[in-house]
Amino acid sequence: MPQDDQPRRPPGASRARTGGNAQPVDDAGHRSAQGSRPSPPRAPASRTPSAPPPSFTPGGETRRPAATEHATPIGTPRRPPTPSAPPRPRAGQLPAGASASRGTTPPRPTATPPTRLPARPPAASPPKPPRQPGSRRRRLGLIAAVVVIALVAWPVGLLIWANGKIQHVDALSGAANTPGTTYLLAGSDSRADGTIEDNETPGARTDTIMLLQVPQSGPAALISLPRDTYVDIPGHGPAKLNAAYSLGQAPLLVETVEQLTGIHVDHFVEVGLGGVKNVVDAAGGVELCLDPAVNHVDFPLFDVDSGLAWDAPGCKVVDGNMALAFSRMRKADREGDIGRAKRQQQLISALTSTIATPSLALHPGKQVSLIRTGLGAVQVSNETDIVDLGRLALAFRKATGPEGIRGTPPISNPDYRPGDIGSTVQLDPDTSPAFFAAILAGTLPAGPVGGLPTP
Repeated sequence: MPQDDQPRRPPGASRARTGGNAQPVDDAGHRSAQGSRPSPPRAPASRTPSAPPPSFTPGGETRRPAATEHATPIGTPRRPPTPSAPPRPRAGQLPAGASASRGTTPPRPTATPPTRLPARPPAASPPKPPRQPGSRRRRLGLIAAVVVIALVAWPVGLLIWANGKIQHVDALSGAANTPGTTYLLAGSDSRADGTIEDNETPGARTDTIMLLQVPQSGPAALISLPRDTYVDIPGHGPAKLNAAYSLGQAPLLVETVEQLTGIHVDHFVEVGLGGVKNVVDAAGGVELCLDPAVNHVDFPLFDVDSGLAWDAPGCKVVDGNMALAFSRMRKADREGDIGRAKRQQQLISALTSTIATPSLALHPGKQVSLIRTGLGAVQVSNETDIVDLGRLALAFRKATGPEGIRGTPPISNPDYRPGDIGSTVQLDPDTSPAFFAAILAGTLPAGPVGGLPTP
C-alpha cells in the first residue's frame, strides 16, 4: 500500500507495548506509573561482564552476590586479570563457570573424602641381564669338569695311598733284560705256625711259583712252575725249586728261575697264602669249580692235609678258609702238584675277576678294605710300585682269558727221584728250552699248555 494511504498516528498518542508483563510506555520511553522503576539501558553484550552464578549455601539457600561485588561501571576500562590461583569453591558451591538450571533444586553436597596421596610404587628391581647363549653350556661344562676331577682325584689319591702301603724287598738279580715284561709270583706258606703239617719242608716255603710273561707281541702267558721241579740252585747244587726260597729268600728264587727259563724277571711279587684268605673274605667270597674230568679227583672229596671237603662236582661260592684249602690240596688229586697248580691259577683268576667288577667303583669303603687287606699280605721288589701291580692284574686277566696261554712247562717225569732229594718233577730237557723261548717271543698259540706226559 502507498505510504500516503497508511493511517497516521495522531500526535501525542502513545504506542502501547503488549505481550507478557510489558508495561505501557509513552513516546519518551518512560514507563507508566503502574510499572516499576525504569530499566537502565542495556549495555552491549561484549562490554557487560556476565554476572557470577549464584552460589549455594550448605542449607540449600541461594545466595546472589551484592551489586557492588562484581559490578563494573560502564565505560571503565577493564583491568587485565591478575594471575592468581582460582578460588577454592566452598562446600556446596558450584565451581566458577558452572551454571545451575533455574527451577531445579541443586543436589545436596556430599562430604568430600579426605585427599589421599597415591601409594608409592614399589621400587623397581633392576632388569635381569639377558642370558647369554653360552651360559648354559658353561654351567654344564663346569659340572662335567667337577665330576671328572672327582672321578680322577679319587683313584689317584687311592693309588698314592696304596703305594705307601706296599712292603718292598730286595729281590731282583740284576741280570740282563729280555724282551717284554716278566712277573714272578710266589705264594708262600709258613710251617712255623703249625697251620700246615709238613715234616719234609720246615720253615717258610713257596708252594706256588708262577711266571707271568707279557711279550712285546703275542698272547700273555701264565706258566706254573711246580714247586718240586728238579733244578740246580746257584751256589747250592741240585734241589727242589721251592728250596731256593728257604735257602736264599726272594733273590735266590729269582736267580734260580731266570737260570731255569732263560727269561729275565722284571718284577717279583710274594703273596702270603694266609693273606689270600683275608682277601677272599673282604671280597665277599669267590666262585670255584671242581670237575672230575679236569681235576682228577673222586667225589665226595675230603683231603685230610688241606682240609678241603667237596661233596659233589660243580661250582660254589666259598669263603677264605675253603679257598685256601682249595689252593693247597694235592694229595687227593691224582695229578698231585700239577693239579694243585691248576687250582691255584683258578683261585687267583676268580679273585681278580671279583675285585675288578665295575660295581666295586661305587663302594669306596670296600675298595679301601680290599687294598688294605691285599697289600698287607704282599711284598714286592724295590723297583715295583702300585702301577706295576695294576698292570700285573690286567696281564693276569689276559693270560687266563680265552686269548691267553696258561699251564705248565713240558714235563717228562712227575716222579723223578735223583739221589736223596726225594720225589721231584722233571721237566722235559729236550722241549723245555724251546718252550720258554716261544713264551718269551710270543709265538705260542693261545690255549692250555704242558701238563702231565701222555702214556
